[in-house]
Amino acid sequence: MNGWRLTGLLSLLVGAMTLYFMARHGWDVDGVRLAIRATARTSLVLFALAFTAGAMVELMPSDATRWQRRNRRYLGVSFAASHFIHLGVIVTLAVMDPAVFWKLTTVMNILLAGTAYLFIAAMTATSFDRPAAWLGPRKWRLLHLIGGWYIWISFAIAVGKRVPVDRFYWPMAALVLAIAVLRLIAMFQRGRRRITISAPRVPA
Repeated sequence: MNGWRLTGLLSLLVGAMTLYFMARHGWDVDGVRLAIRATARTSLVLFALAFTAGAMVELMPSDATRWQRRNRRYLGVSFAASHFIHLGVIVTLAVMDPAVFWKLTTVMNILLAGTAYLFIAAMTATSFDRPAAWLGPRKWRLLHLIGGWYIWISFAIAVGKRVPVDRFYWPMAALVLAIAVLRLIAMFQRGRRRITISAPRVPA
């Protein structure tokens, strides 16, 4: 499974999972909150696959990591679909029970998350050839670099604040930390290779 078929399949699976969890409790607040937690996890996994695609193939080259790198664009768009479904369920909670919604969030959280969604929208739009060509390679790389790390920070904050109160978030925290470490190691190794290549050779 590759390309846009992969994106379509993953998006359909996340959508079906969301409907299942919401219907499981009779379309009440508990079901909506369950769907929010489930889509947060699918979004994190898909983001991790897209965010580490280049690093994984550099550090651990294999058929699996080459597949991951080849489908980075489609995994990224799948992440966007999952996270916008996540946003839709959050809005559903706000409409169904505003008191619970405001108990679980703050205006600052909304502003930080809103900025992340702006990055996700911009990165998704420029995952298509024509908008990417309009933006240009240099600005495209800058957008995806800054946007990717901002989204990582938003996950780190969202997961980190829940770790002390719920051990179920420990694996998610470990995943958030691991993907940053992989990216940084790969960046460090690329930097060392550039220095080695550009260093002047001393004549024998």
